[in-house]
Amino acid sequence: MKLLFALLALSLPLAATTISVVPVFEPLSMHGTDVDDGITDTGEALQATVASRPMALTGAFPEVLVEAIRSPHKFPSNNPSYKVDEVNLLVLCNIGITAEMVEEGLKVRLNVAHLAVPEGVDLTARQVLKLALVAIRKTVEEYQKPQSQALKVAITLEGVNDGTASLKELETTYTLGEG
Repeated sequence: MKLLFALLALSLPLAATTISVVPVFEPLSMHGTDVDDGITDTGEALQATVASRPMALTGAFPEVLVEAIRSPHKFPSNNPSYKVDEVNLLVLCNIGITAEMVEEGLKVRLNVAHLAVPEGVDLTARQVLKLALVAIRKTVEEYQKPQSQALKVAITLEGVNDGTASLKELETTYTLGEG
């Protein structure tokens, strides 16, 4: 019987997967804390920040990096009265994110069809999206550092309606790794 299992195991194709530990920047709410963070990238002092955390990821890079920005995140705490279960603003505000490599470069889509800033998060939808844009840029910049070719990044908003149409002006395109 052991010989049969050994033969079966040898006949199965081997699946090789590379898992990389990489920094991913996330837009994080600091609701439930006593701090405001000076966000130099947006020019505002908010009860929010963009911070990196290491993640072990597999898949197509840089797409999987960008999509990991919307990972659930709970701050570890030594204070038993801190009961905030989620701090990632994309998760809290129901903003979807997808990324794909196309001929022109990296295309990132932020879906705001179900965008809703929850009570207790003292931010506007525009501020949340600006923080998301900073997180995307920082994540892709970190990925791009060792790359030899420039990368064009295009960020678009999907799912806008009459109430969120003005957010389309936040769409942006830039190139990393030039010069």
